[in-house]
Amino acid sequence: MEPKIYAIGNPLIDIVISSTDKDLKNLELSKGVMHLVDENRQSDIIQYFKKSTPQYIPGGSAPNTILACAGLGTPSLIAGKIGHDEFGNIYQEQADRYGVVSGLVRGDGPTGSSIILVTPDGERTMNTHLGMCREYSPADIDEKKLIHSTFFYFTGYMWDTDSQKAAIKKAISIAKDNNVQIIFDVADPFAVDRNKDEFLILIEHDVDVLFANYAELSILFDSENVDSSVDELMKIVHRAAIKLGKKGSLVLDYGKKHHLLPQPISAIDSTGAGDMYAAGFLTALVKGYPTKRAGKIGGLLAEEIIQQFGAQFSIDKINYFRSKIFE
Repeated sequence: MEPKIYAIGNPLIDIVISSTDKDLKNLELSKGVMHLVDENRQSDIIQYFKKSTPQYIPGGSAPNTILACAGLGTPSLIAGKIGHDEFGNIYQEQADRYGVVSGLVRGDGPTGSSIILVTPDGERTMNTHLGMCREYSPADIDEKKLIHSTFFYFTGYMWDTDSQKAAIKKAISIAKDNNVQIIFDVADPFAVDRNKDEFLILIEHDVDVLFANYAELSILFDSENVDSSVDELMKIVHRAAIKLGKKGSLVLDYGKKHHLLPQPISAIDSTGAGDMYAAGFLTALVKGYPTKRAGKIGGLLAEEIIQQFGAQFSIDKINYFRSKIFE
């Protein structure tokens, strides 16, 4: 099966633990941020929560999105590097269950993992050890499958190592040479802060559709004013979706702005909200829906995922959304 979406991401096992603001303070963690840590730091955090019962869930931002796209009926490929270990096996089995086209390759080292601490307000604080994700390289790209895709999707997390960045740059070059549309999710304020100048150049010269939230947008354009930042963004990219949290989202489409209001809901866990927004949006684009409608579908899936624990819908639930929204 030839994928419509070719994505490169970090296949990570999520270790989800309920926590409090006091726990975050004790561990000296910035709330709501993705922290890159080593195995020793992860061990310390696990030890701190030794009386808790963690959930182990295959995750990673782009993989979460692509698993959902596949479940929604869009042939989708996720590329990334995992280890020859139990976490790697769990990951591969999950991808197979959701019907993802696998671009996963194995390396000699541990599969990446992320300890996700969820506070009562639904905010998540991530502590990620990338493991084999860091080793993904240009040689791991399946050029034939990328060339035959409609969209190439990746996130700002790929800027964490030179090897991953080189792979993305090669994939962008292949995509541009073969009229594959490039979709970029800047992913995290942490990633934007470290790579702002590079991201702005990338968005202006290579990106067809951009995903960001208001925090990331404010860092990109050094402004807390969403309207002025959006005006600046519209000068460098034609289509974008800006996630505004409780205020919904703003969809930009060739000079037009569409503010999409959210439904009144109660958030339990914000993990995966951006990933599911991207999944709904991408699937709608593949099906040829207008950009505004893609934003509405993305918002619907984001609202649904934050009403449950974890960053991924069950197969039964994703099948329900597939029949309700797209068939």
